Amino acid sequence: MDRNLALEVVRVTEAAAMAAARDMGRGERDHADHLAVEAMRKRFDKIDIRGTVVIGEGERDEAPMLYIGEKVGGGWAYDDDRSPRVDIAVDPLEGTNLCATGAPDSLAVIAMAEEGQFLNAPDTYMEKIAVGPDCRGVIDLRESWTWNLERIAKAKNKGVRDLTAIILDRDRHQDLIGEVRQAGARIRLIGDGDVAGAIMTVKEETGIDVLFGTGGAPEGVISAAALRCVGGEMQARLRWRSPEERERGRAMGIEDGDRIYMIDELAAGHVLFAATGVTKGYFLDGVKFFGGGCSTQSMVMRSQSGTVRVINSTHRLS
Repeated sequence: MDRNLALEVVRVTEAAAMAAARDMGRGERDHADHLAVEAMRKRFDKIDIRGTVVIGEGERDEAPMLYIGEKVGGGWAYDDDRSPRVDIAVDPLEGTNLCATGAPDSLAVIAMAEEGQFLNAPDTYMEKIAVGPDCRGVIDLRESWTWNLERIAKAKNKGVRDLTAIILDRDRHQDLIGEVRQAGARIRLIGDGDVAGAIMTVKEETGIDVLFGTGGAPEGVISAAALRCVGGEMQARLRWRSPEERERGRAMGIEDGDRIYMIDELAAGHVLFAATGVTKGYFLDGVKFFGGGCSTQSMVMRSQSGTVRVINSTHRLS
C-alpha cells in the first residue's frame, strides 16, 4: 500500500471525526453516526482509488450507512486501471454510545488492503483474543481464558495478578468476567469500542495486556488490520446469532462457520490502518473546537513498513 495513500486516508478519518464530534455528548448516537458517514463519503471521493467497502455498517437497504459492496473513491470515474483497486473496512464512528455520552475512546477508523485480502464476513458477532507483539505465538482461542492469561503472563514476565484484560461490559460476558477475576487478573470494562481495546494492547502506557470477548465481526477485521501493522496477534471465530446469519455467511463463502481465524486470515497482504479520536481516549486525543477551527489527533499505520505515525492537526473550519 502506497505510503502517500496512508496520509490521504487520515484525511478521511479526520473528516468523520470532526463531523461526529459536533454531536458529542448530545445523546443522539444515530445522528452522530450519520454525520460521520456522510463526511467519510465526501472525502473518499477526493482520493484516487477504486475502493469497495467489504466491511461496513450493514447491507445496502440500511442506507445512509456505508454498506457492504458500496463503491467509494474518485477512481471509479475513469474507464481504465489508473487507480488502484482496494478493499475497505470502515467504522465511521466506532463507539457511537461513547460519542453520545462524551465517554472516552470514540474513534473514526478505516482499514484498507489490496483487493481480496480482508475476510468477507456478514455483520454478526465475533469472539476474539488480541495481544501485542510481545505475546505473539502464545495465545490459543481453543484453550480457556485462564490458560491464555497464564501464557500471556509468562511471555510478559509478570504474574497473572499483574495483567489487565479489557472486556466489553455485556451480559454475555458474565462467565468470562468471572473466570478472569477468579484467575486473579484485573479487568477494565468498557461500554463500547473494542477496536480501541485491541489497539491498547500494543501500547504499554495504556496498561492493557489482552482483549477478551465477543464483539462485532466488522470491528474484528478492522482490529486485525491494525494489529498486523505493528506485529500484534489476534485469533477469532464467528459467533452466529441466528441460522439466517450462518446461511448468509455461507453465501459469502464461509464454508466452516466454526473455524478459528488467525490474524493473517482476517487481514492479509499489505494493509494500512487509520484512526482519528472523536472523544479523548487512552491513546488518542479527541476533537477540540476553538474559535474558527478545531484540532485533531490521528494515528496511521502500514504493515509493509511497520511505520506508526501520530498526527496532530489544526483545521480552519471556515
